[in-house]
Amino acid sequence: MAQKEEAAAAAEPASQNGEDLENLEDPEKLKELIELPPFEIVTGERLPANFFKFQFRNVEYSSGRNKTFLCYVVEAQAKGGQVQATRGYLEDEHAAAHAEEAFFNTILPAFDPALRYNVTWYVSSSPCAACADRIIKTLSKTKNLRLLILVGRLFMWEEPEIQAALRKMREAGCKLRIMKPQDFEYIWQNFVEQEEGESKAFEPWEDIQENFLYYEEKLADILK
Repeated sequence: MAQKEEAAAAAEPASQNGEDLENLEDPEKLKELIELPPFEIVTGERLPANFFKFQFRNVEYSSGRNKTFLCYVVEAQAKGGQVQATRGYLEDEHAAAHAEEAFFNTILPAFDPALRYNVTWYVSSSPCAACADRIIKTLSKTKNLRLLILVGRLFMWEEPEIQAALRKMREAGCKLRIMKPQDFEYIWQNFVEQEEGESKAFEPWEDIQENFLYYEEKLADILK
């Protein structure tokens, strides 16, 4: 059965982005890995390709993926029809705060009542219960906000608390769906760093379609 970041995996001093770490038996190296700062949010326009390939992969068992990567598109539309669009990504470091909450704190901390906001998130995994609550509260008090969330994986989907949170998000007006292969390709083209002077085509992993169908079925069961 699919699981996200198991506590045991989170406690292991392993790479969280797929890059190799050496000398893990070195006491000083271990100390550096264990004594990570409690909170940091990384922002940018494009994320490294190896981060995408590891963090966004829609695997069933996601051991070692202890971060959330959130790519966003914000379209603010004025009454005259003019649309101002911004995009970028957030990466939460360690465990004190999550990218979903950081989005509302740093990227869109205030909403202009004269504008209509259409926001799309492409997230490596679905929100935890606390982040779902923040999303629900924001939507309930911000009537000019429309939020679509596309996720690569479902976070701890077997837990009743998580299932209830996802249903409440839908009731609050949030649209939630599983990323299709073409959504991963969109992220690759629009949010992933490309080598200077060339643009490599997206290469789907072997089980991308199978895992999409797996999570799509699980989400449908939860939301029905």
